[in-house]
Amino acid sequence: MAIREFRLERFLAEREFRAPYVLGASDSETMSVQELLSLEPGSEENLLRMRLGYVEPAGSPWLREAIAEQYSGITPDEVVTFNGASEGIMAFMMAALRPGDHVIVQFPAYQSLYEIARSIGCDVTLWRMDEKKGWSPDIGALQDLVRPATKVIVINSPHNPTGYQFPEGDVRALVRFAEERGITIFSDEVYRFLEHRADDRLPAMAELPGGHVSLGDVSKAYGLAGLRVGWIVTRDRDLLGRLASYKDYSTICNSAPGEFFAGIALRHRGKIVARNLEIVRRNVGLLERFFADWSGLFSWVRPRGGTTAFPRLKGEAGASAFCTDLLESAGVLLVPATVFEHGDAHIRFGYGRQDMPEALERLDGYLRTRFG
Repeated sequence: MAIREFRLERFLAEREFRAPYVLGASDSETMSVQELLSLEPGSEENLLRMRLGYVEPAGSPWLREAIAEQYSGITPDEVVTFNGASEGIMAFMMAALRPGDHVIVQFPAYQSLYEIARSIGCDVTLWRMDEKKGWSPDIGALQDLVRPATKVIVINSPHNPTGYQFPEGDVRALVRFAEERGITIFSDEVYRFLEHRADDRLPAMAELPGGHVSLGDVSKAYGLAGLRVGWIVTRDRDLLGRLASYKDYSTICNSAPGEFFAGIALRHRGKIVARNLEIVRRNVGLLERFFADWSGLFSWVRPRGGTTAFPRLKGEAGASAFCTDLLESAGVLLVPATVFEHGDAHIRFGYGRQDMPEALERLDGYLRTRFG
């Protein structure tokens, strides 16, 4: 299996941990071990007594129970945990697809959502989102994209990097479309619970009719990316077995401390998500004022969920050159569309972190120096 360089992850690996101001991150505000343990009396003592051996390959029963409680009608044995959502994506693609299969992927996208399928030998069609229509992909266009060999449709909502959220009617239409053709929907839902309006929250794909797949983790809505705990939820028993078999060859099981901390977070998800939503909503308001002030330089579609936006940079200067100069001159890291293989006109902004206002102020100062 030969696979191309993961452009976004290489870009971040070389810059993110050295940049003074990170304004392009996709995760929520994190928390310390002390803050997390304080949510649950007795957890510090339980941590110190923890045995550092193997845990169950599918995930500890109490962790899968906590994950299942986020969903309607899902049982713990319909959950398989992974070392982050990234391993979950890899496991699903390796378990569900074979060379020659056809896959349709909402685009732009996190690269592994299409690149792994390509590396397996699948034919991948990009289902392009329309910026002029609020980044909405055309449900009707699927009729022309689908083929007899189509096995999977990959979606992501709330969406990275645009912040688009499918209307529920479109999701149900998509499910009917897939069911009529025997296609599995793989739904990347790592930003679920970060809908800016609670009324916009969708049912999880695994909750809907059919053996479709929901991907989740504690990195985005919970801000706990360092735990490396993700999961797949599906009612497809055969797929669950194949996912378990894949994990036997990859990581075998998760980290016991990672599962312990993730369990606390999931049991107290209401408090953690509420805190992060408060940060997100405040920061989106700041971004709206920023883009209004700089409307001659940027155009944007206000996101409806998640922690990222994907404004367009106007004029002749490309996004990549702009981001490079910004980082070198002002120490602010933004992410150009080139690393998403989506041209050179858009820039990913992240607004899930507590320090975003400071980074945004730094960007504003840079723009005033460069553009007056």
